[in-house]
Amino acid sequence: MTEQLEPMPTDWRRALAVVAHPDDLEYGCAAAVAGWTDGGRDITYLLATRGEAGIDTLEPEKCAPLREQEQRASAAAVGVSRVEFLDHRDGVIEYGIALRRDIAAAVRRHRPELVITLNHRDTWGGVAWNTPDHRAVGRAVLDAAADAGNRWIFPELAEQGLAPWDGVRWVAVAGSSTPTHAVDATAGLERSVRSLLAHRTYIEALTDEDPEAYCRTFLTGNAQASAERFGGRPAVTFELFAR
Repeated sequence: MTEQLEPMPTDWRRALAVVAHPDDLEYGCAAAVAGWTDGGRDITYLLATRGEAGIDTLEPEKCAPLREQEQRASAAAVGVSRVEFLDHRDGVIEYGIALRRDIAAAVRRHRPELVITLNHRDTWGGVAWNTPDHRAVGRAVLDAAADAGNRWIFPELAEQGLAPWDGVRWVAVAGSSTPTHAVDATAGLERSVRSLLAHRTYIEALTDEDPEAYCRTFLTGNAQASAERFGGRPAVTFELFAR
C-alpha cells in the first residue's frame, strides 16, 4: 500500500517563502500558496537573487528588472503582495554566514510560524543534479530558521532593531523527493498556472512549447502525480521539518 501524505498544518497565520530565483515558487508550490492566502494567511516572498543569469539571450542588467517585474506579477496572481530581494548573485550564491544572516534577518523581521523553501538536496529524485543556488539557499533556510531565535547568533541584528524570533514551528521544503505532507491543490491550481505563466519571458526562452500549455501540463501533471498518496486529490507536496 502506498504511504499516504499527511495534511499540512493549518494552525498558523504567517509564512515566509525563501528561494533562490524568480519562478522557483511557481514551479514548486504556488497552488498551495493560493489556497493559503484565500484563507487569510499572510505570506511574504523572499528571493535571494533577481534571476539575472537565467536567460542566455538577455544581459543580466536588462534581465534583472524584467524578472523582478514578472515575479511581482506572479506573486500577485496567488494573493501575495510582499516580495523582497536580497541581491545575491544569480548562479553563484554561496552557502555561508552572509546568506544565513540575511535570511535570519528576514525571519526576525517578518516573524513567520511557517518557513517555506525549495529542494535543498543534491539531486531531484536521484535523477537530475540540483543547482548550486537551490542547494545553498535551501540549506541556509533550514539553518537560519534556528539562527533567528538565538540572540547570540548574529547579535548585530538585535542592534539593528531585529529582536530574536523563535516562533518558527516548521520549515516546509517544496520539490522534495521524500515528501511527508501535502496541500490539496484543487482550488489554487488554475491560479498557479497563471502565476507560472507570468514568467513569460523566462518560459519563452526555456521552451519552444506554447507557454500556457507548458505551464498547465507541468503543474497539472505534478499535482495529479501526487494524488495517489493524498486521497485521490491533486496535491502540492512538502517535506516538513518541525522545530
